[in-house]
Amino acid sequence: MYFTDAHEELRLHIRKFLEKEVQPHLEEWEEKTFPDSIFRRFGELGFLGLRYPPEYGGQGGDYFSAVVLSEEMARVGSGGLGMAVAVQAEMATPPVFKFGTEEQKRRWLVPAIRGEQIAALAITEPDAGSDVAGITTVAHRFGDEFIVNGRKIFITNGARCDWALVVTKTDRDRGHSGFNLLLIEKGTKGFEVTRTLQKLGMHSSDTAELLFEDCHVPAGNLIGEEGEGFKNLMWELQGERMIAAAGAIAGAQRVFEYTMEYARNRKAFGKPISDFQVIKHRLVDMGTKVAAVQAFVYQTAQQWDRGEYPVREISQAKLLATQVACDVADDAIQILGGHGYMREFPVERAWRDARLARIGAGTDEIMKEIIAKSYGI
Repeated sequence: MYFTDAHEELRLHIRKFLEKEVQPHLEEWEEKTFPDSIFRRFGELGFLGLRYPPEYGGQGGDYFSAVVLSEEMARVGSGGLGMAVAVQAEMATPPVFKFGTEEQKRRWLVPAIRGEQIAALAITEPDAGSDVAGITTVAHRFGDEFIVNGRKIFITNGARCDWALVVTKTDRDRGHSGFNLLLIEKGTKGFEVTRTLQKLGMHSSDTAELLFEDCHVPAGNLIGEEGEGFKNLMWELQGERMIAAAGAIAGAQRVFEYTMEYARNRKAFGKPISDFQVIKHRLVDMGTKVAAVQAFVYQTAQQWDRGEYPVREISQAKLLATQVACDVADDAIQILGGHGYMREFPVERAWRDARLARIGAGTDEIMKEIIAKSYGI
C-alpha cells in the first residue's frame, strides 16, 4: 500500500550497506562518535538526497524513500547515527532546497547531498527550547551583512558541521515576522563551538553548544525572504516531526522483535518465558501498540508526501510513536531482567536513545498543545 518494489529494492541496498560498513563499527562509535567520512560514504551511495531532484545530485524519490532510510537506520541499532543522518538529509537541508536561491542550492545543498559538507540546524538556546518565539539570538542587518550575537545549544552535528542553518531574531517588535534563517559557515569570524555535550543516549553523534559573537554573515546567506524565518521554520518542523515519528516506531518494532525472540529462547522454571501468560500478554501489548501506531505514521506520511500540511496528524504521530518507543524499550528491559540493564544487550541502548525523541522537535507537551489548538480547545 505504501511501499513499492522500488522502495523494497532501496531498503535492501541500504540494509546491505549498513550491515557491511556500519554495523561492525557501532560499538566503537558509541564510545567516541562516528567519523566524518561516514557522511561522504552515505552521499556517494545517494542516501543523503533520496528525495531531492537529480539536478542537485538527488535520487528523485518520494517521502517514503526517506521513511525507508529512517527505518533501516533504526534497525541497525544506533540512534545517534540515525539522528545525525536525519539532521543532514531531513532537517538542515530541506529549507535550503525549498526556500533557497539557485545559487544557494548549488553552493550548499549539492555538497551536502554528496556528503562533502556536514550540516546542522541550530534552533534551541539555553533559555529557549519549546518556546521558539522566545529565542534571543539576534541578527542585525548593516548593509550587505548581518551581525549575529547569541548562543545555541543541543545542536546535533554542531561540533563537526561545515555550516549551520541558524534561527535568528532581527526585530523584537515584529513578532513572528521578525525572524530569519541564516546559513553560517564554519570558519566565519565570531562563530565558535564552545563545548561538546555529554548525553544520556545517542552517544555515537556529537551534540554541541555554539556561540555567535559579533559574527559577520553575508546577506547572501539569508535562506528565504527576510522576515519569513519563523514561518519557514514551522514548515521545517513538520518534516522533522514526521521523520522522528517514523524512526521512533521503527526502532520500537526492532526492540519488540528482539524481545520476542529472547522470550522464546530464555528459559525459567523449565520452560521458555514466552510460555508464561504475563510475558505473553506484555509482548502482545507491545506488538499491538507498535502495529497500530506504525499504521497511523504511514497514513500521515502519505498525506505529507502528497503535499498536504496535516499539522494535527503529524503532531499526533510524533506524540504516539515516541511514547510507544519509550514504553516498548522499558517493557523490553523488564522482560530481559538483569540482561536488559547490561550494555552488552541492545535494549539498554534503545531505552536511552528513545528518550530523546519525546523532547526533540517539540516535546510531548508542545505536541498536545498543538493538537488541542487544532480541536479548538
